[in-house]
Amino acid sequence: MTDPTTPFSRVRIRTGALVFCGDDIALIRRDRPTGSHYTPPGGNVNAGEDLLEALRRELAEELRLDLDQATPPELCWIQDQMVTRPGPTPPARKIHLIFRCHITPDVRAQLATVEHDELPDGSSEPGIIEWVDYRKAEDLPLFPLIGPAVSALATPQAHPGRPHLPAVTDQNYTWV
Repeated sequence: MTDPTTPFSRVRIRTGALVFCGDDIALIRRDRPTGSHYTPPGGNVNAGEDLLEALRRELAEELRLDLDQATPPELCWIQDQMVTRPGPTPPARKIHLIFRCHITPDVRAQLATVEHDELPDGSSEPGIIEWVDYRKAEDLPLFPLIGPAVSALATPQAHPGRPHLPAVTDQNYTWV
């Protein structure tokens, strides 16, 4: 039995997607007092929820994207996260599953431009949806740390290479 008060004793799974439209990917920019950072749209998988259904739900919530309007999601990368963070509860270990799908410009034109992330106190934090050339991902403060893998793609459809990315730890990441 694990002790929930011990850091990384709980494991969460997060599904995220690189939604491509041509050479651009949709990223969510969050502006904080310590600086801005980017994340691919996605979120935690609920207890008992199918992974692809979680991805479908998150893309609908954050981008207003109906996954039926995109190519079937392709699992590209897996990244383990064990990073300490501020807050009253010990940090969970998180496994990030990063998928890829493609949409048309017509679908892109209908998507959200702002996403609101609900905070524990009931308020929300806005995130700006930015479309960025995928080759520039390595230069962005992107979390999880998938920027180098994304930028290394020869084309938006290229084979993603090795699926297991280096872990995110306190040694290579500082919580924003």
